[in-house]
Amino acid sequence: MNSENSTATLLREYLNDAREAVIFKAEKLSEELARRPMTPTGTHILGVVHHLAVTEYGYFGLCLNRNVDNEYISKLLEIDDPQADFLPPAEFSVAQIIDLYRRSISFAETGFDQLELESPAEVPWWNKHRRTTLERLMVHMIAETSRHAGHLDIVRELLDGLAGLRPEAMNLPDYSPDQWLEQRRVIEDIARRKVTPA
Repeated sequence: MNSENSTATLLREYLNDAREAVIFKAEKLSEELARRPMTPTGTHILGVVHHLAVTEYGYFGLCLNRNVDNEYISKLLEIDDPQADFLPPAEFSVAQIIDLYRRSISFAETGFDQLELESPAEVPWWNKHRRTTLERLMVHMIAETSRHAGHLDIVRELLDGLAGLRPEAMNLPDYSPDQWLEQRRVIEDIARRKVTPA
């Protein structure tokens, strides 16, 4: 395996791990919980997944001069509103938004199969590295997807208590509810001691 193939395989592995984490956090939620805003800026599960679907099409379609094969996404990519991709339409169900994300991943993966890491790309909304390569786009999307997967970790735990990385790699100790309560008590105790003036 040559160096480029090895790098491409590694990048795809990390990106797919982050994508799986996002899907895990979005599945098995009611329509209401998936749309419930959990921060003052409106962060909610479905909004983040919708954003990532649009972003995959944007970076791995538009920026690589590939035809975006989804009419709904094409229209969204033309809208000059920085929050439009965080607002999934009311008529789209949770399952439909997750399916849209899966289709965006499939679209991106087809591009990866056809292109080289050094394939040229242009990102109109970037100031630095505006003219770049597929490799940099993949690194960027690993960071972007992982960052949003972290948001979803917290939002999902607040919604219904689901915690962990992915079903096959939860990355959490197998604590009982009582052990987690004790963990929280210890943390709160440390926090109180640190903020109390000497």
